[in-house]
Amino acid sequence: MYDFSADPELPKTELYRQLHAAADALTAGEPDGVANMANVAALMWEFLPDLNWAGFYRMIEDELVLGPFIGRPACIRIPIGRGVCGAAVESGETQLVEDVHAFPGHIACDAASRSELVVPLRRNGRTVAVIDLDSPTPARFDADDAAGIGALAELMTNRI
Repeated sequence: MYDFSADPELPKTELYRQLHAAADALTAGEPDGVANMANVAALMWEFLPDLNWAGFYRMIEDELVLGPFIGRPACIRIPIGRGVCGAAVESGETQLVEDVHAFPGHIACDAASRSELVVPLRRNGRTVAVIDLDSPTPARFDADDAAGIGALAELMTNRI
């Protein structure tokens, strides 16, 4: 049995260090990318406070396709360049959005979402997936969150 949990009162750097260590322990040596994404989605949900969605979208051909996640049902397919996730793929860069309602072309899968963090997972110069986090709190995510999820994305890039 796995029992990974963290104190949400920890400083963010320590919280993300523990999340990274847990993700590494769960995914090391496991060749099934879907299983790894599912476990990491569950870890993000357990470790990170104030989320209403945590998970992955996978690049399949020329669009993002829903992967393992925790939260309300979500959009299944997202075109490149559309919404926050599509913008992350198009730019190849992390998208840190304080107010999703002010983001041009935002896709509202859950009307409760107010802020979003999307980090691309890139392999050989190409985006293979994104990690997507949503929160019902405006400006929930900051540079520390982007760095912490960025390190997690680097770990997961070759494990999915």
